[in-house]
Amino acid sequence: MNTEEPLQLLGGLTPKTFMRRHWHKKPMVIRQAMPGFTPPLDRTALFDLATQEEVQSRLVVQASADGAHGWRFRHGPFARNALPPLRQAGWTLLVQGVDLLDDGVHALMNQFRFVPDARLDDVMISYATDGGGVGPHFDSYDVFLLQAHGQRRWRIGRQKDLGLMSDLPLKILAHFEPEMEFVLDPGDMLYLPPRYAHDGMAVGECMTYSFGFRSPSRGELACELLQRLAEDAQETVGSALYRDPRQVAVQGSGEIPDALVEFAGKALDDALRDPLAMRRVLGEYFSEPKGHVSFEAHQHQGLVGALTLDRRTRMMYDLHHVFVNGESFLATGRDVQLMHRLADRRHLGAAEVRCLGRLARVLVEEWCAAGWMYVGT
Repeated sequence: MNTEEPLQLLGGLTPKTFMRRHWHKKPMVIRQAMPGFTPPLDRTALFDLATQEEVQSRLVVQASADGAHGWRFRHGPFARNALPPLRQAGWTLLVQGVDLLDDGVHALMNQFRFVPDARLDDVMISYATDGGGVGPHFDSYDVFLLQAHGQRRWRIGRQKDLGLMSDLPLKILAHFEPEMEFVLDPGDMLYLPPRYAHDGMAVGECMTYSFGFRSPSRGELACELLQRLAEDAQETVGSALYRDPRQVAVQGSGEIPDALVEFAGKALDDALRDPLAMRRVLGEYFSEPKGHVSFEAHQHQGLVGALTLDRRTRMMYDLHHVFVNGESFLATGRDVQLMHRLADRRHLGAAEVRCLGRLARVLVEEWCAAGWMYVGT
């Protein structure tokens, strides 16, 4: 993507300018980010997705009884007749990961690829009847909120008090203090950085597309990387046993010997010594599909034609590796540029496919057989 080309999507800003001024810093309202926008999925199609077992969906209902407001929350799947009637105000259906389920939504997501793929979480679609919403809250990720149908009124603000209301099934701020308010029409979009409090309420029936980009915590990354490094530790560190031929007799047998502490520390240092180990497990982590994602193996007629990644496939790279769906491969030789191009564009033309070397062709054929990508025109 040309990061110095002005985009209607970003209100005429270039991706380079948007990232410098707004990304992870301050909100931005973009009027007609997608002029004349027509949603790839209508209400009926979204409701159909929510009936499927493998699709993550949630229902939020704001109820009012005896003058007291409350919230009800349920996980899907939902039979069509299990959803509240359309004439009932104040309910919202949320469907996650729609970019993995529909080519049109996946194409929309690709317009945001001026942000690294490693940061992408998913595209969520919310449908709401009049007054529907999920209450004032904050998210731990960057998000673009595209109004797809109808109108939604947003109130947003920097929030010092992040305390939540108790005894609710949702994480709703107890003391929300909005600073700005506006209504989005179809094609309008709101960008919010992490932890920027917001409350969206449907004005009539509406649909909103949420393009979320995760910000992993230090603890989350440390836990994940250490677990992955531990899987290879036996091979990396070796099987040498602890030896203490000079261990003296002790009066306090409960004390751990310093030599054993040093032995353990050296083993950990050896596990982390490989300069590529951290890069490898990090790439495997960020390229791994979510747990509910599956692929269908299929037969193909060889690498004759162009190559396209399946919309569910996550492919990334660093200076030394190529990562595909949680697996890592060392990248060397003339094929590196082509593999990088495939990850960046998610497509290789037929002429480029013919230029792949023997080992790269073997890998790509395995990926095609696994359903991770396919050969076409």
